[in-house]
Amino acid sequence: MELGKKIKQLRFKAGLTQEQLADRLGIGPQSVSKWENAVAMPDITLLPQIAEIFGVSIDDLFDLSTEQRLNRIENRMDVEEELPQDIFWEYEEFLKSQLSSETYKKRATELISYLYWHRMNTYAQKVRRYAKDAIRMAPAEKVCQWMLGQAERHAVWDWNIANHSLAIDFYREVAEQNPDAALPYMYLIDNLIADHRADEAESWLKRYSVLKDANPIMIRVYPAYIALARFDEPKANALMDQLLADHPDDDGALFEMAQFYAMKCDYPKAIECYERSFDVDKRRPRFMDALQGIADICEIKGDYKKAAETYDRIIDLLENEWGLTEETELQHAKSKKARLLERSGKA
Repeated sequence: MELGKKIKQLRFKAGLTQEQLADRLGIGPQSVSKWENAVAMPDITLLPQIAEIFGVSIDDLFDLSTEQRLNRIENRMDVEEELPQDIFWEYEEFLKSQLSSETYKKRATELISYLYWHRMNTYAQKVRRYAKDAIRMAPAEKVCQWMLGQAERHAVWDWNIANHSLAIDFYREVAEQNPDAALPYMYLIDNLIADHRADEAESWLKRYSVLKDANPIMIRVYPAYIALARFDEPKANALMDQLLADHPDDDGALFEMAQFYAMKCDYPKAIECYERSFDVDKRRPRFMDALQGIADICEIKGDYKKAAETYDRIIDLLENEWGLTEETELQHAKSKKARLLERSGKA
């Protein structure tokens, strides 16, 4: 339905004349008449007020299909760092209404998770800003340091807090209930290795290795990390060196080598492998992970100028291969580059 016809329908339902609607909007009645006769369209700034008067969402004014509304929700979260409170509530209500739909339940469940993650990340940014201010004012007090650590996922010394047993229990359950799905096995093995539960990781790797969708590179990589979990670095080094010898031009193998060297703080080798991984990657668009790794290493080493130059490459990738123009990820990259250049000037 056209917007003008929708406004007319809602106006009749609300029992308002054109003059009464125009008066509430602070415009002339001839404007409402033009809308309803498809002579003109309402100014976009009036849409929230029109929706409020009729007790509907802005999306309802346009009679969008469920699929269109789901796409609109996802796209808006992609490009906006913070949603206004009324929009958040509108999206939350709509997505919850779709959780009982056989057709849209999966998509709505994914998007409501995204919605809450988006809000969580928005508030985490605020926690970081204010907690850091509070810590600078009272560095001997613990409360804000704890909150900052949670917001930025800092290392935690206490084992009973730092261990990954909840994630392990969840992904073990998912893997057992979905024995042919490869991805849960990987998350399970990752968390087992992080907790140095090497025997369990090795057992699950055997089950993962026979799956049709198992990543052949990761089948070779995981034994090296299991060796590290057992504090056997020579064995881990030998396994990764053999992987590189067998796959010298495989972008996946090179990326995993870069990760391995970065974790060991062998930064020159890590950067070399990240660069080779990015160069040999034939996919378009390419992922930014290798460049991000290079930028992070340069920042760790205090080479802010090189880190900023790497963000130039990330921005170019996002704009010219991914076609991003306003998305949050692109804006974050530009902001990070600016902060690095500022630090470079101070170094």
